[in-house]
Amino acid sequence: MPRTPSLDILHEDNHLLVINKRPLLATQGVAEGTPSLVTEVQQYLKVKYKKPGNVYVGVVSRLDAHTSGVVVLARTSKAASRLAEQFREQGVEKTYWAAVEAAPEPASGELVSWVVKDDKNRRMTIADRKLAGCQKAVLTYETLEQNKSAALVSVKLETGRKHQIRLQLADELSLPVIGDRKYGSRIEFPEGIALHARELAFDHPVGGKRLSFVAPLPATWKGLKFKAGK
Repeated sequence: MPRTPSLDILHEDNHLLVINKRPLLATQGVAEGTPSLVTEVQQYLKVKYKKPGNVYVGVVSRLDAHTSGVVVLARTSKAASRLAEQFREQGVEKTYWAAVEAAPEPASGELVSWVVKDDKNRRMTIADRKLAGCQKAVLTYETLEQNKSAALVSVKLETGRKHQIRLQLADELSLPVIGDRKYGSRIEFPEGIALHARELAFDHPVGGKRLSFVAPLPATWKGLKFKAGK
């Protein structure tokens, strides 16, 4: 029998799973035979519930492979549809923690940018709002802690653009996420980058109860020596 993947499950019921995704694991869309969060969850459900054949897992929220933290996956198409609507209508609260090499100035604020894909360099970039394909990107941030080597910043997303936090911290504040070479970091990080989806709150797709989850930090963050999150 195939091995059941080791997953950090924050919540599980008949309609959804909430997972604390480890860094360097893609959510989905990888080459056949390459692990992803979706394939690991499918294998977990197959083994736990002795399900033959294909197992439905609906991707409702995604994280970049290099980013760790809380992800919600639907176990039914109805749950997937209802959760996806919440994400579209901004009924979901998302808080990320990012480690950067110095405290932002000012220590808190709002960042509003217009962003567009840079296909040549496989990244996002800030551009003139009149440029075709531009999308508005909005976030608020607050500095939680600073030590000799890094600062911990809490980020709340008002929009969900690709690489949004990585881009805006790097380009608007000149503070790339530690380990994020794509956006200019020169500091090594053990696995992935120092960006973690810390909290996620949404209404349960069946019954509507408000749910809130906090994902513990990966062990790789210990070297940053933050007091928060312990």
